[in-house]
Amino acid sequence: MVEHSRRHRRRAQGELEALVLSALREADGPATAGRVQQRLGEDLAYTTVITILTRLLAKGAVTRERAGRSFAWTPASDHAGLAAHRMRRVLDAESDREAVLASFVTGLGPDDERLLRELLRQPRSDGED
Repeated sequence: MVEHSRRHRRRAQGELEALVLSALREADGPATAGRVQQRLGEDLAYTTVITILTRLLAKGAVTRERAGRSFAWTPASDHAGLAAHRMRRVLDAESDREAVLASFVTGLGPDDERLLRELLRQPRSDGED
């Protein structure tokens, strides 16, 4: 009974998404859900992998393209890009952006604040929002 509960423990929120993204990043190019399932090497149902990939697609974390009768999935960006995307989504969900940004900045340590100031002084590249 203990072995059964260990094997089917409830994962933390986002843990499966992180595992799937990691498997996609380690793949040499786009990967099908079946390939992701194999790379994970766990007792994870194919339908669960599809569900996770679909959620990641809705969040903008992955892209997909037709590959025969299924899809090939690719991470939309690297770790830093995905973290920045999550931060923008949180900010977009708040009604008082100024208060959220002010609270964020005042909570930064000196090194992070200096880095942020340096980044804000750099000219923006074409195509950035």
